[in-house]
Amino acid sequence: MPSTRAPSAPRPSRTPKAPRRTAERILEVTLDLFNRFGEPNVSTTLISAELNISPGNLYYHYPAKDELINALFGRYEKALGELLHAADDVRHVEDAWLFFHMLFELIWQYRFLYRDLNDLLSKNRRLETQFQFVLKNKARAVRAVLDGLGRGGAVRITAREAEPVSTAMVVVLTYWLSYEYVRDPRHALEPESAGAALARGAYHVLSLLMPYLDAAERDHLHALASPYRKP
Repeated sequence: MPSTRAPSAPRPSRTPKAPRRTAERILEVTLDLFNRFGEPNVSTTLISAELNISPGNLYYHYPAKDELINALFGRYEKALGELLHAADDVRHVEDAWLFFHMLFELIWQYRFLYRDLNDLLSKNRRLETQFQFVLKNKARAVRAVLDGLGRGGAVRITAREAEPVSTAMVVVLTYWLSYEYVRDPRHALEPESAGAALARGAYHVLSLLMPYLDAAERDHLHALASPYRKP
C-alpha cells in the first residue's frame, strides 16, 4: 500500500559558520598575544600554537602577519570613529574626563599599536597611511572638546591658543602608554596597572587646559584625578 505521508520539505541549506568563528578566535587570541608581548615578539607559529591549530589553518584565514595587524587595526579604527562622536557632547570637565578615559580604555584595548607604533608604521604601508587619519580625527575631536568646554563656560581659550594646546593633547593621547612603559617596563602594561595608567593619562591630557579652566572646574579636575596621581 503506498504511503500517504506528504514528502517532507527540503531543508534550507545552511552556510557553515565554523570558518567565521575560527577567524574571530584567531583575531582575539592574536590581539591578546600582541598586547602581552608586543607585536614584534609574536610569530604566526606562536599564534598557531596558542590556538592549537595548524599553521596552514591560520594561513587559510590570514595568509600573512600583516593581514592580522590590518584586521585588528580596522576594528580599532571603527571603534575609535564611533567613540570620537562623543566629543560633541562635552560641556564640563567631568564630561571631558569621562570622554578621555573612554578614549584611553580603547587605546588600552589595542595597546600593541601604541606600544610598537613607530616600528609598525615603518613596516606596514596601510598603517603608515591610515594612522594619519587617526591623528586628524583625534585632533578634530579634541578641538570639539575645547569648543564644547568653551560653550559650557568651563574654559576661556582663544583660537590661537587652542591650536598648540590641542596638538599637545593629541601627542599625549598618542604616546602616553609609551611613556608609562618606559617609566616602568615590567609592570606598566599589565592588566592590573590599567586603571591607574588610564586615569593618569586622562588627567595629564586635561592638565594642559589648567591655565584656561574656570577655577571651580580646575578644582573639580584635581578632585577627579587625585586618587591616581603619582609623584
